[in-house]
Amino acid sequence: MARKKKKGTHPLLRVGVFLIALVSAGAMVGVVLRAGGGAGGIGLCSLSAPPAPKDVALETYIQLHADELRQPAGTDDTPVTFVVQPGETAAQVAQRLQAMGLIRDAELFRRYLQYKGMDAGIEAGTYTLRRTMTIPEIAEALQTGHRPERVLTVREGLRLEEVAAVVAAQTGIPEEEFRDFATTGWRASDLPVKYGFLNTLPPKATLEGFLFPETYRLPEKVTPYDVVARMLATFDARVTEEMRLAGANQGLTLYQMVTLASIVEREAVIPEERPIIASVFLNRLREGWLLGADPTVQYALGYDEKTGSWWRRLYFDELGITSLADIDHPYNTYRYPGLPPGPICSPGLASIQAVAFPAQTEYFYFIADCHKRDGSHLFARTEAEHNANYASCGGAP
Repeated sequence: MARKKKKGTHPLLRVGVFLIALVSAGAMVGVVLRAGGGAGGIGLCSLSAPPAPKDVALETYIQLHADELRQPAGTDDTPVTFVVQPGETAAQVAQRLQAMGLIRDAELFRRYLQYKGMDAGIEAGTYTLRRTMTIPEIAEALQTGHRPERVLTVREGLRLEEVAAVVAAQTGIPEEEFRDFATTGWRASDLPVKYGFLNTLPPKATLEGFLFPETYRLPEKVTPYDVVARMLATFDARVTEEMRLAGANQGLTLYQMVTLASIVEREAVIPEERPIIASVFLNRLREGWLLGADPTVQYALGYDEKTGSWWRRLYFDELGITSLADIDHPYNTYRYPGLPPGPICSPGLASIQAVAFPAQTEYFYFIADCHKRDGSHLFARTEAEHNANYASCGGAP
């Protein structure tokens, strides 16, 4: 039996369907536009057009990887020279950045550039980058070409006031401004959120001891916050969880470990003696002895106008005392037992490691070795041995 011919759609009907679809599309545009405005709106679109699906997808991708964008590729702050060749695409640059260990994810870097509209702004040229920079920081650096930098070098063993003076001399930040921020101002910033270890510090503690000594490369214009944040980030990276656990095994909190390390920093001259000196102080603490550390008295005395030093000489006649115990100050470990209230300087990594992993000794005493005169010490287990060492250096028995 023959099939009937299928009837075609009438031309007027096709026009009607098209008009209905067009009106529906217009209604959808109005809905999207209204969703983008008002309080709490995500604001993905402008008033002129709805967002393209690919833009929404890109924003979602960036939001899902927000934590990764804030994480640098490494902890090594050594400057790295990176050259962008003429004609290189953003994708090629991203791949080379990953290969050099400056970023962890080339695809995330490329998409971040695209999201920010920065992919076309990368200029050929030579750049100074660091593995401690985040993806947004590197993306910004590649937009600006040669950006002037400042080099800040803070050596080990400086107390907060000395660090402030060094920062002022090398960055132009007013000394008092930096000192105030490192003393109290940091608490009102987001630094305790960024670096959780700060929440373990005593309520009135300053950042004494945590301004990590290192050479830093900084932008030409920096604030106290910028410098302190870099120092704390370096401390957090260098003082590993293993070291913190080792300090806890010595019965020390992180704050106490840094406090004792700061004393070791001021006492030690020969690097290999740091773990031995740390063992002396730990032995004294365990036995309930006074620490009897000269640098704590120097810290208590403060600035010496005559010599222009924060670490004055402990001459009894100049101080008008018969014993260091005569100086009544909570940081005086010849008078008050246990550790001082806080660190007395910024210890270097070697001193912190010495406290975390001290030598195993039975020493309770040490004096400067007057025979070698190279900064080394004579160590003793008993008072008799100590007196003999003292006598050998011309001291009264």
